[in-house]
Amino acid sequence: MRTYRDDTPYRTLAPMPRQSASLNLATPEHIAEQALLIVDRDGPAGLSFRTLAAALDISVASLQRRCTDLAGLLDLVTDHLVADLPEIAPGTPWATATETRFAALYGLLTAHPGLVVLRGSRPWLGTQLLKRLVEPQLAESLAVGMTAVEAIAAYRRMYLLTLGSASFVDHRDPRAAQTATRQALAALDPEEFPALTGSLPEVLSTVVDHDVYFGALRQLIAAADPARADL
Repeated sequence: MRTYRDDTPYRTLAPMPRQSASLNLATPEHIAEQALLIVDRDGPAGLSFRTLAAALDISVASLQRRCTDLAGLLDLVTDHLVADLPEIAPGTPWATATETRFAALYGLLTAHPGLVVLRGSRPWLGTQLLKRLVEPQLAESLAVGMTAVEAIAAYRRMYLLTLGSASFVDHRDPRAAQTATRQALAALDPEEFPALTGSLPEVLSTVVDHDVYFGALRQLIAAADPARADL
């Protein structure tokens, strides 16, 4: 036991835990924001643990403590992104709420096409997506009279439409998408593909037309809406 100068004993305080500057920098929000910046700027090929760690000014080991591998990193980024999906006010009509949710998801995906490419076939099942989109959508579908099978099927159709519509075209660069389509159609034999080669302007316009998505979404909503079943 250690003592003061007058021989009164005192306790030695345990040392304070050391704070890791690297881990303070590598918050989930900071990681996700920087990863999105890299993907949006450099494309999906530009994102790696090495480039991300360098941008964050931390070690690769510190970054791996937070997200382990690429799948974990993409889950973290996706969950951060979809946290911006809107919360729908109670009492909003089902059709309006449904279109608002899926239109917002489409907007997020088309704004970050590199992330969509990186995720590929990985399921989108992060906590924020389940909380902001899946759970409220299914709960409200059940509340308006759908069976569980009907609610899940309606959700799945709209989800696949949204993900597919955002996946196949980089809507941030519509000119490049149209150029690629034009070149592909130009290589076709007009006698073998008269419908495609004879409708080039119409094909090119629909490739990057957001109204194609929104029109299809509204058709799915109308087909599933229990309020329209009595009309």
